[in-house]
Amino acid sequence: MAPGTTVTVSRQSLQSDLDPTPAITEVKNLASYSWIEARTPTIAVPGIPPQWVPSKIPRQLPKDSGYVYVAQNAARHPESPLEPLFRALYKTNPEFSISSIDVVSDRNNIRKLFSFVDPSSCTYGLESFTIEVEATKNTVILSRAEVVTREFIGPNDFRGYGHEFEKSHTTCKIKDSTGHHRISSYRFSNLNFIIRYEVDAYVEGSSGKASGSRELDPDVLSSALDSLSVSSSSNVGKATRIPGSRMAIRSEGQVVPPDSILEIKTRAARKPLFLNDVAVQLWVSQTPKLVRAHHRAGRFEEPEVEDVRSRIRSWECENQRALGKLAALIRKIISTVKGFDSRKGVIKYDSIRDTLKITEVNRAPFLPMDLYSKWNDQK
Repeated sequence: MAPGTTVTVSRQSLQSDLDPTPAITEVKNLASYSWIEARTPTIAVPGIPPQWVPSKIPRQLPKDSGYVYVAQNAARHPESPLEPLFRALYKTNPEFSISSIDVVSDRNNIRKLFSFVDPSSCTYGLESFTIEVEATKNTVILSRAEVVTREFIGPNDFRGYGHEFEKSHTTCKIKDSTGHHRISSYRFSNLNFIIRYEVDAYVEGSSGKASGSRELDPDVLSSALDSLSVSSSSNVGKATRIPGSRMAIRSEGQVVPPDSILEIKTRAARKPLFLNDVAVQLWVSQTPKLVRAHHRAGRFEEPEVEDVRSRIRSWECENQRALGKLAALIRKIISTVKGFDSRKGVIKYDSIRDTLKITEVNRAPFLPMDLYSKWNDQK
């Protein structure tokens, strides 16, 4: 295609009949990491999410204030927000075959693409968004593009109580941890995905083999547990700089089972949160547990942990047409970007004109050069 080529995609052009029953299957946990507060961008692998410590009595909480992250990976490592994903992946499984993957993305990007194909899924209306994209060999990588990666909530601002609720109902297991991310793979509509997503907390005591749960890959889990279990106190804090990168990694944390992962949502009691409000987010990451914490002017009653796996599977069955269109849109993005001479593009949705465009760009690579060699090393 000619430089600067733009391809416009309409909802009407997306045909969902290529896969009559689009569904997520073959879910595997690949890796995880926690961001560490440090001068150098530092992650702990495998890290560990904060532990859920529910309150048995009502609590009055202050409103959120101070700095909060919108996109922590980009805020902490703006040169390459996707680099931590690959560093954690290859530290956990050095022989991982990246050439078998069709799409690598943050959960947030897939949610945005789904919002385009099904605007009714947006509680507060479909908003404009931008996603950067790059093709490497047969893999297409989607990168979040946020104007603001963290924001300051001033004393006169109101953004709810979500961050204060999480701080009061969870406890960090790693000193100076500021956020935990999990990396999973699965098949969707005959495409192989790697998805990165932030985890709010985990529930202690989950077995990882609950009824109806999708199992971790035993080889990956065994390797992770053998080499990346909780670090001894003598090793904690010893981070290793990565040659050719600004990042550093330290071995610390513990792999937690997939059925222990928890998403936390807060909402005013007068505007209760319905499962459909968060179904897309939970579906993309296959998150099994949800807390819907309702409050009255910041006063929270005892929260309940819900197992939502069966309801998310029901949602998947009820939304086959929209999911088919999502798959068609992703295939369109893949074919379009692979056709660009630069193999780099930007996806922009304009909410005013209700148009989605994929435009070729010339841009610096997403990743450090040593990570691209992982595609070259594999047949």
